[in-house]
Amino acid sequence: MKLIDLTHSISPNMPVYPGTEPPVFITEWSIDDIGFLEKKITLYSHTGTHIDAPAHLIKEHKTLDLLPIEHFYGTALLLEFHNIKTKTIGVKELYPYHDKIKEVEFLLIHTGWSRYWGTEKYFSDYHVLSLEAANWLSKFGLKGFGLDTISADKADTQDYPVHKALLQKNTIIIENLTNLVDLPCNQFEFSCFPLSFEDADGSPVRAVAFIQ
Repeated sequence: MKLIDLTHSISPNMPVYPGTEPPVFITEWSIDDIGFLEKKITLYSHTGTHIDAPAHLIKEHKTLDLLPIEHFYGTALLLEFHNIKTKTIGVKELYPYHDKIKEVEFLLIHTGWSRYWGTEKYFSDYHVLSLEAANWLSKFGLKGFGLDTISADKADTQDYPVHKALLQKNTIIIENLTNLVDLPCNQFEFSCFPLSFEDADGSPVRAVAFIQ
């Protein structure tokens, strides 16, 4: 079995969602001073490669800690859309994969946008689902939907309709994935386990694909 890491590293200089403070790393204890190394890390719950919980945008919906641990592991399918001319992925683009989507628990979308990680371009003009496509996907009962962009909605959104269409059905959203180019376009196992903390509206994850 081959494991492929789909996660961006967390660092003080990493890209973050506009308006969010970057992580802060402080070395509280060092081996030279006290005999062991320990760091204090401050970051937002939606830093780097992370999960959006239903409660992130919908009141009274589930936080990550209220979802069973099995919700973060399962069969996945990758769809390649990095060569399409339109920046909006509609039902027309997804429908040919209807039968394959029915067979999996996670759908990952490769747009190629992770190549702009660390540049200003990463934060705008990326591929998104149309609202119609998001509503269509929400009927499959997927555990999660992942993509290699900063957000599932357009950069100028005010109401996050794509997020809400998926999250209202407990389909978690995994954002800022990377290395999707290394994945096969057939079924594989996928995990995106969050940190375990109370009332989690989101969490950084170590997203991993398991290729047989």
